[in-house]
Amino acid sequence: MPVEEFVAGWISGAVGLALGHPVDTVKVRLQAQSGYRGILDCIIKTYHNETVLGFFKGMSFPLLSVALVNSVIFGAYSNALLYLSATHHHDRHANPPSYAHILTAGSFSGLIQAVVLAPVDLIKVRLQNQFHPYGLKSLMGASGAQYRGPVHCGASIFHEEGVMGLFRGTWALVLRDVPTIAIYFLTYTSFCQAMTAQGQEPGQRTVLVAGGCAGTISWAFATPLDVIKTRLQMDGVKGVSYGGVWDCIRISVQREGPQVFLKGLTPNIIRSFPVNAVTFLSYENILKLIC
Repeated sequence: MPVEEFVAGWISGAVGLALGHPVDTVKVRLQAQSGYRGILDCIIKTYHNETVLGFFKGMSFPLLSVALVNSVIFGAYSNALLYLSATHHHDRHANPPSYAHILTAGSFSGLIQAVVLAPVDLIKVRLQNQFHPYGLKSLMGASGAQYRGPVHCGASIFHEEGVMGLFRGTWALVLRDVPTIAIYFLTYTSFCQAMTAQGQEPGQRTVLVAGGCAGTISWAFATPLDVIKTRLQMDGVKGVSYGGVWDCIRISVQREGPQVFLKGLTPNIIRSFPVNAVTFLSYENILKLIC
């Protein structure tokens, strides 16, 4: 099993996460909480109450672990594609795999990464939805932060909800990521092929545009289930309100209408283009260095 794709995915994932985490924090808060009038209101309140550090909540743990997850995404995809089409990464420009193989490999990658990502994403979302810096007291005199950091957050969830609590929202994550990752890689490959002469390697600009478009299109498709995933993950904080994915969808639509599925769409779009452009550019260039 080739390991170069795992290494390149790890490094490029860390680069992309560092670039996009502040916007991701705004997106998560808009999806999970109803106290904001919009993106700008969320940004102003977060900065006013928590300073600029509030935008980087939950980042330390994902910076290590999401890099690993990104490694799994690219590694699982590339190895699945190798199994299906018998072509290595450096041969795929001259001998491109079929779209069916790309979709299958992408779906497999999405399934694997959803299972690996579930506890990491849960901890990240819980930390991002805290209003106060770790350890400070709120104006009411109670502890302002329920979790003191990622390790304490994970341990608290395990203690209060058991092992299954760490996998809260996993079904929504699977439903989001299996088709989304397939679309992600299909879009990237399609744009690269459309913008590059047959048999040639795509240039740096092509990789940036194709990667950015892949991220934007896939996140636009993923946002409705991303809303449900986030709400299910926050469900355990103040007791259980949802009976599962479909119950969460039903209650959310009843309370807020169909537009609830568009919450966080704008920050997702703003974040996804630059993050994924840089991720793919880093990935392709790292592969050239180590292969």
